Amino acid sequence: MNFQLTSDQETFRDAVRGFAERHLREGALARAHNPEHPWDVAKLMAEQGLLGITIPEKDGGQGGTLMDAVIAIETVAQVCPRSADVVQAGNFGAIRVLAEYGTDDQKQRYLKRLLTGEGVICVGMTEPEAGSAVTDLKTTATPDGAGFRVSGEKVFTTHASYADVMVVYVRYGPGVGGIGSVLIPIKAEGVKQGKPSYFMNGEEWVTTWFDNVYVPPENVLLQAGGFKKQIAGFNVERIGNTARSLALGRYCFETARQWAMQRKQFGRALAEFQGLQWKFADMKVKLDAGQLLLYRAAMNADSGIPSAEDTAIAKLFCNQAGFDIANEAMQVMGGMGYTQDTLVEWCFRKCRGWMIAGGSLEVLKNRIAESVFERSFSQRPPKS
Repeated sequence: MNFQLTSDQETFRDAVRGFAERHLREGALARAHNPEHPWDVAKLMAEQGLLGITIPEKDGGQGGTLMDAVIAIETVAQVCPRSADVVQAGNFGAIRVLAEYGTDDQKQRYLKRLLTGEGVICVGMTEPEAGSAVTDLKTTATPDGAGFRVSGEKVFTTHASYADVMVVYVRYGPGVGGIGSVLIPIKAEGVKQGKPSYFMNGEEWVTTWFDNVYVPPENVLLQAGGFKKQIAGFNVERIGNTARSLALGRYCFETARQWAMQRKQFGRALAEFQGLQWKFADMKVKLDAGQLLLYRAAMNADSGIPSAEDTAIAKLFCNQAGFDIANEAMQVMGGMGYTQDTLVEWCFRKCRGWMIAGGSLEVLKNRIAESVFERSFSQRPPKS
């Protein structure tokens, strides 16, 4: 069993690091506190081949592996944490679902623009009454000739305010078997969005309403019965979420480590105090353990889609580890860690969100327990 990157992977990592140092280090702090999408970074990454890493070359991608995408997101995050979000948007989640299940026509119309960094795709999954219980979604797709009329509401959708197109989870009929998805341009007739709201990390989100929006047949992504395929694709998004959690934890660890070697109190460097040494030892263990779990999930991916169990374990551990490390780094740095003059407090706020987004820690534990006992456990009350 080899725990080292291959020579090709090391070469790729070094190339990404060089790109990040040249183009992303300057302005990293301001970029993090700007709620707007960094389109300039997206275009630079497209030119560098950092968008569509895992998408086949025939579809305009790089034909790489999920592990390559993980390496890219980790490496960029060490230089500019905010820019790691661009790697996420261009390689994980909705873009992968489109590349995996979309028709050639859909890829030509939507994917091509995404891979040039000129557009973003988002996924409309969560609804006011359907969060963790996503199969309770109420957005309907009613037949209208060869197409459908979509009505419903989506909330907490990342990128929704500036995306080109949304992958919308819809209900064609009752039950899990009635769920599928369609592609709806944000500017389509009948699509309305509310005023911007903001998460704790500064990201903007808007409520999106669909008022009898017509979806032509060529924009149907997955018909009824496509829910399992959608969730399989969503596991890829979870890998990106997991990678960023750990990467931002590592960024905070390194920032605090440098601080501890330079900052003096009581005539001694902070690194000389045993209480802080133990904090760094605990952080290092979490980073190494999380790295192994993350890499296992990425490398064991079957046909480009990681297993639900591997992904749940990695996300659960890395979400908690990233947040804990950011928290401890802030404590080590005291007032300087708490101020917006460094990115530690921003990473802390960012990591906190990933403990909810993409599957809460509690939902992940439920999924892991199902693997342990080799059976599913319904969270719904028993029927009378």
